[in-house]
Amino acid sequence: MALTLAAPPRPARLLRRAGGVVHRRPSLLAAATVLLVCVPTGEKDVAAAVHVTAADLASLALVALTAVNLLRGRTPAIGRADAVRFGAIVLAAAVATVGSIDPATSLTGFVRLTQVFVLVPAAVLCALRDRTDQRLVLGSFVIAALIQGLVGAHQFLTGTGASYTGRPIRAVGTFGALDIMAMSTVVSYGLLAALALALAERGAEGDARLRRALFAAAAFLTFPLAVSFSRGSWIATAAAAAVLLLRADARLAVRSAVLGTAAVVVLVGGFGLGGSGVTARLTSIGSVSEAPDQSVSDRYDLWATAGRIWQDHPVSGAGPKAFQRLRDSHAPLRLSSGSDAADATIGFQREPLLSPHNMYFLVLSEQGLIGIAAYGLLFLGLLLGCLRTARGPGLAALALLTWVLVDFLYSDIGGTTTVLTSVVLGLAAHAARPRGAAA
Repeated sequence: MALTLAAPPRPARLLRRAGGVVHRRPSLLAAATVLLVCVPTGEKDVAAAVHVTAADLASLALVALTAVNLLRGRTPAIGRADAVRFGAIVLAAAVATVGSIDPATSLTGFVRLTQVFVLVPAAVLCALRDRTDQRLVLGSFVIAALIQGLVGAHQFLTGTGASYTGRPIRAVGTFGALDIMAMSTVVSYGLLAALALALAERGAEGDARLRRALFAAAAFLTFPLAVSFSRGSWIATAAAAAVLLLRADARLAVRSAVLGTAAVVVLVGGFGLGGSGVTARLTSIGSVSEAPDQSVSDRYDLWATAGRIWQDHPVSGAGPKAFQRLRDSHAPLRLSSGSDAADATIGFQREPLLSPHNMYFLVLSEQGLIGIAAYGLLFLGLLLGCLRTARGPGLAALALLTWVLVDFLYSDIGGTTTVLTSVVLGLAAHAARPRGAAA
C-alpha cells in the first residue's frame, strides 16, 4: 500500500525559506541586529553584570552563522591586517583578565569586550560581500533612526519624555530615562547613514528620488537629535558630518554648513522648536572648562579617578569591570554618588556612575598600556584605512567611525546601543580594506 507523505506545514516551509535567504545573505542578520535595538527592554538594573537584548541575540546568531560558513569555506578568511587588529584586542583583554584584581568578575568583561570589539565586527565584515549588503545594513540604521526619531519628537512635543530642567521634554525614544544617550546615538547614526547614502546617489547613475528621500530623512532627524539635549551627540555628529562632507566634496561641505546654520536659525529662532533648551545647552558647551555644570564636573572627576587607577596598574590595568570596584577608593570626595534620571515610568532615580565616561580612560585604567596600544591599533588602523579607500556607501562607514571615536572622548560602551558600535566597526573594517581586496 502506497503511503502519502503530508507536505510540511506552511510555517515550517516559510521558516526554512527564510533560513535559506539568511544563509545566502548574512547581512540580513546584521541589519536585524540594528533594527532590534529599537525593541523596548524595560527599565534595567544598570549595576547588573550582564544585559542580554534581542539585538545581542541577533548579533550572536550572525557570529554563529559566520563561524559555520568559515568552517565550510563559504566565507573568505579575514585578512592579515584585520586579524592582527582584532587579535590584539583579545590578547590585551586576556592579559588584563589574568592579572585582574578580581579575575572572576573580569571574565564577564572579557567576554563582553570580545563580543563588542572582535566577534561581531568580524562577523559583520564577513557578511558584507557587495554593495547591496552595505546598503542593507546602512538602510537599517536609517530606519531605526526614523523609528526612534518619531517617538522622540512625539515625546518632546507632548511632554512625555524624560525630565530635563524639571520638565518631561527630553526625547529618549523607546529606551527610557535610564538609557538617556541611546536615542541620540541611534538618531545620529541614522542621520549620518542617510546623508552618506544620499551623497552616493549623486551623478547620472544615481536615483534622484531616493537621494531626495534620504536628504529629507537626514533633515528630519536633526530635530529629534536637537531635542535629545545630548551635547556629546551634537558634537560627534557635527564632527562626523564635517569629515563626511569634506571627504565627499569640499564645496558641498561649505554649502551644507551655510544651509545647516540657516535651518537651525529658522527652526529654533523662528519657530521656537526647542529653542530655549537647545540654546542653553549649546551655550553650556562653551563653558565646560571655565564653569562646568555638575555632570561635566563629575565627568572630569571620573577621568581623574581612572588616571589614578591606571597609575596603580600601569602595564595591564586593573582588569575588565574593575573600575566600578576601585572607583570609591580613588575618586575625589566631591564626586556625586550618581546622576539624576526621571520619567513617567520610573519616577525619580539616582543612576550610579559606574564608568569613567571616556572609553580611552576606561581602557587605560582596566587594561593598561597594553590595552590602549591594542585599541589604538584598531581605531587608527580603521580610521586611516577608511580615509584612504572609502568611496560611495563606504563613506558612511567613515562618518560612523568618526562619530564613535569622537563620542568615546566623553562616553564608553554600555547600554542597549553598545552592539551598534560593533556593527559600525565591522562596516569600517570593510571600508578600510584596500581596493580589490576580497570582501
